[in-house]
Amino acid sequence: MCGIVGIASHVPVAAELYESLVHLQHRGQDAAGIVTSDTQFHLKTGLGLVRDTFTPDNLSALKGTMGIAHVRYGTSGGYSLSETQPLLLSHPIPIVLAHNGNLPNDQALREEQTVKKDVLRSTLDTELLLHLFSEILQQETHANQNDEAFFQGVVKAVTLLHARLQGTYSIVSIVLSRGLIAFRDPYGIRPLVFGERKNQAGTVDYIVASETTPFYTLGFEAKGDVERGEVVYISQTGKCYRAVTTQKTFSPCAFEYIYFARPDAILSDVNVYHARLHMGQNLAKRWQETFPDSLPDVVIPAPFTANTAALSFAHELGVRYTEGLYKNPFIGRTFIMPNQAIRVRSVRHKLIPQRTEIMDKKVLIVDDSIVRGTTSREIIRMVRECGAKEVNFVSTCPP
Repeated sequence: MCGIVGIASHVPVAAELYESLVHLQHRGQDAAGIVTSDTQFHLKTGLGLVRDTFTPDNLSALKGTMGIAHVRYGTSGGYSLSETQPLLLSHPIPIVLAHNGNLPNDQALREEQTVKKDVLRSTLDTELLLHLFSEILQQETHANQNDEAFFQGVVKAVTLLHARLQGTYSIVSIVLSRGLIAFRDPYGIRPLVFGERKNQAGTVDYIVASETTPFYTLGFEAKGDVERGEVVYISQTGKCYRAVTTQKTFSPCAFEYIYFARPDAILSDVNVYHARLHMGQNLAKRWQETFPDSLPDVVIPAPFTANTAALSFAHELGVRYTEGLYKNPFIGRTFIMPNQAIRVRSVRHKLIPQRTEIMDKKVLIVDDSIVRGTTSREIIRMVRECGAKEVNFVSTCPP
């Protein structure tokens, strides 16, 4: 999971890309990057949070009215500055690209690229994707084409790319002096949404992003999803072109609704908050069917993404909802810690039980999902230590 955004505007875009990343920070905290373009690319990346990477000074150096940005949640490659996105390539065409997804056939494609003597400087699958896309795009487009002809070349290039890639990918990219390109894999596994903002002068600005979460703050109106297999091209002159290429069975990642996305996001015309409410309600109905004579005294969420489901679960059962676990927001994700001992210790640093909400009560804990089970087991142990009379644990997404 990562967060990506691209904006084509009529005013300098760096500040709005920064604001967008702030609203996508929940999708990745490992690294952040912004690239803008005018007559050349201007790039700034850094490790850690968005606020730690960008300053007024380095943002002011990012010139141009078109740009893309990325927050990273590492699933491929390492954690050095060379692994941050967006990635830039000057040959065979000047292009930048940011990617949310994973390519299972990365190694096979990498061996093909090695045969062609392309220089891959990292283990990042995004770098491989950038080389592939630039090669195909260079073959299918020409420098002196008009926007319409260039777009047809982009559509053909993306179609050829689909045939070579396996896995999940939502992409934002800029070809220097041509414009912004965005596309989504044929299954639509990773999200990509589209928005517009009409200006007083009659011009239109465009945004594509992993979620609608930045739209309201920046004044963009959501116009739905970039469809599975769809290509969007916004030219340097501000004209928008869209076309659907290869499409397979729509297979959006359920974890977007369970955990990844912010509650106010709208993905595939579904409000994430409402989706989580329904998960909690359905889970409560299942509980009532399975344990008709068993009611907890309190329902406690494993914060924060389970809060919404726990609230509707408690409401459906007619019992009290309470936030009996305080979450320290400055501790990282425990399920990606390097070993079990550190993961267990991190859970206790991250979650602090509120004894007054637990002591002598029948407690039911709602979590959004179970990855390794480390967090679940440790939460149950902690709640028991605080004097719970009974502890039950339910998940909206069991393993």
